[in-house]
Parts: sequence; C-alpha cells; structure tokens
Amino acid sequence: MSELLHQTFIQNAFIAGTLIAITAALIGYFVVLRAQAFATEALSHIGFAGATCAALLGVSSLVGMAGFTAAAALGMGALGKRIRGRDIEIGMILAFALGLGVLFLRLYTSSASETVGVLFGSILSVTRADIVLTVIFGIGTLAVLAVIFRPLLFASIDPEVAEARGVPVNMLSIIFMLLLAITIASAVQVVGVLLVFALIIAPAAIAQHLARTPGRAIGIAILLGLLFTWGGLFLALISRYPVSFYIAAIAAVVYFIAVSASHFMKPHGRIEKKHPDREVKGA
Repeated sequence: MSELLHQTFIQNAFIAGTLIAITAALIGYFVVLRAQAFATEALSHIGFAGATCAALLGVSSLVGMAGFTAAAALGMGALGKRIRGRDIEIGMILAFALGLGVLFLRLYTSSASETVGVLFGSILSVTRADIVLTVIFGIGTLAVLAVIFRPLLFASIDPEVAEARGVPVNMLSIIFMLLLAITIASAVQVVGVLLVFALIIAPAAIAQHLARTPGRAIGIAILLGLLFTWGGLFLALISRYPVSFYIAAIAAVVYFIAVSASHFMKPHGRIEKKHPDREVKGA
C-alpha cells in the first residue's frame, strides 16, 4: 500500500479528489437548500455532450464539460426561482444533450474509453494538467462563493424577502448556476456523469439531517465528501472494483443510516424561513 501511495497517478487522484470533494460539498449545500437537484442532474448530462465534443475537437474533456455546462447554466440561472417549475423543459434539454453526446461519440469512435470515464469517472487517470485545471476551477469557485455567501444564503432561504430588501436574487442565481456547472465538470472526473449525485447532493443532504445551522451543515458536508472520496480511493486500491462504485455505495449507505437515525432523534428540518436575517447572521 505504501508503495502505491508514492505513485504519481495515486497522488494526483487524492489531490484532485480532495479539492473536488470540498468544492462539491459547499456547492451541494446550496443545491439542496435551493431544491435544484434535478437541475444538477441535467447539467451533469449536458457535461457528457461537452466531453464528447471535446474529444472530437482534440481538447481536454474537462474544458469541454465546463464550456457546455456553463452555457446551460446561464440559461437555467436566468430563470431564477422559476426553474423549480420547469422540470419538463429541463428534462427535454437533458434528453437532447444526451443525444448530442451520442452523435459526437459516433463521429469520433476512438473516444469510447474516454466516454466510459466520463460516464463512470476516471480519477486514477487524472493528469497533472487536469490537476492544474481543477485547482484553478476550485479556487475560483471557492473565492466567488466566499464573496456571495451571505446574500446567496439569504436568497436561498427566502428569495421573496431577499428581493424586497434589495438583494440581487436573479444575478445571484446566474452566478450560482455557473459555479454549479464548473463544480459538476470537475466532479465528473471522480464519479462520472451518472454518479455525480454521490459527491454533490449526498453529503449536503445527509448534513441537513444532522445539523440545523448553515455553518455546521456545511462543515459536516465537507467531512462527508472527503470521507466518501478517500474511502472510495482506498477501497479501490485494495480491490478490483472502480472508485466511483465505492464512493456511490458509501454515500448511499451513510445517507440511509442518517435518514433512519433522524427518525429516532429530534427532527431537524431545513433552515426555517421565519427569521432569515437571524439565520444569515449565524452562518
């Protein structure tokens, strides 16, 4: 095991996985709070079209995913709170994106192995160039999120009150969707398009069963994201099964344990909307 940990590709995997787990947990908290899980799923599938298009053009799949998901995020972000009632439209875009991805794959048949990595994750094949892009995307996402954290939290808890008090709700929605798009493009390297929920949604969803305040929930989500990622990597190193399977399996088991345990404890719902200012101040 110690010899494996000294291998460059293993070190790359842990570095990328750690950065992505932290960013995904932070963004995932707001995804759950804003009830935008389906939008996350749609963006991840749109990323598949971006990755296959990138393979066709001969550029990094991470760049392709980021470009396609960012373009789609601009449209979704412009809808603002109305996105919650647009499941059919988002579903149609999702289906079109998958079809587009299949077309690009057909035009570039030698990308089959890369496509499998996009669908199911390929963190053990992450290169130094991918690490650099991941670091840039991750630091940029965290920096922007730090700047907009309080108004975004306020707008996520009660958008009507936030808008009445002068918070730029629509602009925050667009910025957040762009951050989500970048995070999804990075997370696909670890768990793939089909299992992106395991890193973005699962840690935050579990955390909201265990904590009431934003600070504690985000802290728990980050710890869980790291646990899922590191645990998946270690288990993959000592067995023949893929990393993404272990990450998704651990996330699912912990989620159902947390849900079951919450029934025997004092209920912890989502952040109450009665006092948004107090909750924002306590973040």
